[in-house]
Amino acid sequence: MALKAIRSGVRNEAGIVAAITALKAQFGERLQTGEAIRAQHAHTTTYIPAQLPDAVVFPQNSAEVQAIVGIAGENRVPLIPFGTGSSLEGHVNAPHGGISVDMSRMNRVLSVNESDLDCTVEPGITREELNRELRATGLFFPIDPGANASIGGMASTRASGTNAVRYGTMRENVLAVTAVIADGREIRTAHRARKSSAGYDLTRLFVGAEGTLGVLTSVTLRLHGIPETIAGGVCSFPDIGAACNAVILTIQSGIPVARIELLEETQVKASNAYSGLHLPEMPTLFVEFHGSADSVAMQSAAFAEIVETFGGGDFSWTSNADERAVLWKARHDAYWAQKALRPDFAMLSTDVCVPISRFADCVEATREDIRENDLIAPIVGHAGDGNFHVGLLFDDKDPAYVDRAEAFVERLNARALAMDGTCTGEHGIGQGKMPFLEAELGDALDLMRQVKRAIDPVGIFNPGKIFMG
Repeated sequence: MALKAIRSGVRNEAGIVAAITALKAQFGERLQTGEAIRAQHAHTTTYIPAQLPDAVVFPQNSAEVQAIVGIAGENRVPLIPFGTGSSLEGHVNAPHGGISVDMSRMNRVLSVNESDLDCTVEPGITREELNRELRATGLFFPIDPGANASIGGMASTRASGTNAVRYGTMRENVLAVTAVIADGREIRTAHRARKSSAGYDLTRLFVGAEGTLGVLTSVTLRLHGIPETIAGGVCSFPDIGAACNAVILTIQSGIPVARIELLEETQVKASNAYSGLHLPEMPTLFVEFHGSADSVAMQSAAFAEIVETFGGGDFSWTSNADERAVLWKARHDAYWAQKALRPDFAMLSTDVCVPISRFADCVEATREDIRENDLIAPIVGHAGDGNFHVGLLFDDKDPAYVDRAEAFVERLNARALAMDGTCTGEHGIGQGKMPFLEAELGDALDLMRQVKRAIDPVGIFNPGKIFMG
């Protein structure tokens, strides 16, 4: 498994030198080779060791991306697209060296089509920047993975987050992309129509490709109207099974909940300490409803009945924006709250996803596994999707502890696959999940490799990610 070491290939030293020389001539100070900036572009909030690129380049438009790809292809040098570096599975590492392509200066909103509820943006804009730009239109982009990630990075990892139970993931919310592929062409995968039967679905091919097929230069997104009323609330449960089963019944009952997040008691303890909450240290659900004032009231009442059915505590909800913001800020800070439990330990944040009917089974079995092996591993999850995250804290200086951590992660992924789930609901594969993808897809992985070789025959785009070879 990738916890102990990441496999690396042979560096193309001569090609890297030639590519950096050519890029420096064209981009001047927008080509950086200092160790500090290279380290920033290998940083991932994960356990995987940093593998620095040889240089970082900052394009400002698609023509410059084409020039970068041309130089990299000519010299057979890896290119690693970089958004904000918030990914969790080593996506921005450079195991073979090469050039990090920082897209942060390509952060414009290219068009907003209010009547059609869509917009086209450059890949470097972050989700928070986009929603600030959209505020005056009465529209918003709902995908919220927690981190203020770039839209290009979110598309590339097929991100989702807290709002996915109502609004879907990036898969459902990307209408089209433009991308520069290995031969230097910028291709467009679709137009803005809401449905199409025109050939292969190339948009979905690039969404989730983790930068292994090309460099995105624009993304066309679905937008949604800002709800008239947004109400949120919190409730605790006597045990994890009751909380999970309340989620299952909520989804099966068709209550259009916008967010429904699970925090088990260790996570509640961590969030209380880190975010200044005062919640009972019990399994807890954070929920949010969107709609008209009347529909939100009806949704909240229906959910309160389900809470009572499973022995939950009083469900209190509010439409006060400041009160809701405190809860969701704590939820988004769950990762940092987990780390604060043992600052001296390494942190491995991993996720799996199962069909909603198996959610309670998977979470309860995982909790038992954590207890039996005396691990520190808070659980937090996008419960409405059957997706949950485990923040595993471990002593990376103790080989025996590392072995225990590795064995737990392997059991977690095997458990999810046995329940007809997936090894990752939203983190992506990157470097860390490669062994589990093979177990999940089997021979279909060979088809992925064939697609990769057909589109990127030299293998310049983000090599060493998703699969080896």
